Amino acid sequence: METVDLNSDLGEGFGVWNCGDDAAMLKIVTTANVACGFHAGDPEVMARTFRAALAEGVAVGAHPGWPDLQGFGRRPMRMSEGEIERLVAYQIGAAAGMAAWAGHRLTHVKAHGALANAAAAEAGIAGAVARAVRAVDRDLALLAIALSEQVRAGEAAGLRIVAEIFADRGYDEAGRLVARGLPGAMIEDPEEAAARALVMVTEGAIVTVSGRRLTTPVGSICVHGDGPHAVAAAGLLRRRLIEAGIEPRPFAGT
Repeated sequence: METVDLNSDLGEGFGVWNCGDDAAMLKIVTTANVACGFHAGDPEVMARTFRAALAEGVAVGAHPGWPDLQGFGRRPMRMSEGEIERLVAYQIGAAAGMAAWAGHRLTHVKAHGALANAAAAEAGIAGAVARAVRAVDRDLALLAIALSEQVRAGEAAGLRIVAEIFADRGYDEAGRLVARGLPGAMIEDPEEAAARALVMVTEGAIVTVSGRRLTTPVGSICVHGDGPHAVAAAGLLRRRLIEAGIEPRPFAGT
């Protein structure tokens, strides 16, 4: 049976502030990317998330972002490549420590928000992220935006690459995510998002806003966990995959 990973960005609360229904999402997804404390998360949130993921048999990875709690890591920042390497390495280390404390283990790294977008477009930033992953643990996979500079940098660093598509995001004609706030950036209808993701998995291609196909391996589908209908949309996508004979399964095991 064909398989594909379902991933979601979780543990994105902070202190008494919660973000999304992580408990419900962990019953749907196969992989969780856990915030490391810079754009969201803290030791208590991380510990709870890793423990809950372990209980559900969900694989976990580090989800590093810009140091931007107020902007949820979605505002662009500029740092040198060296600073980015150390920023990412620091966060991977925090996640690895908290996962170990919870009895779990990291399988991968996925950059968050504006850091991920910058790494997707800029070779230098992508290289800095990849070098940080390799320096901390070269056995960690890089969950990378498909057809982006992240893929090329991870391959150059000798990392295992898992190409990621987004069920609820639009793609431009170059295969890049349409910027949030622009028309077509978000796919709001769960049925449309599920159908579109299924096409991308079965055809092995990104579908752009015009319907053009851009060939790529698809190792994982991201379902965002912070929207009001996130759980329902993720559950629908999982059902549609199973109905099509595609089994949701972690790309790296648990």
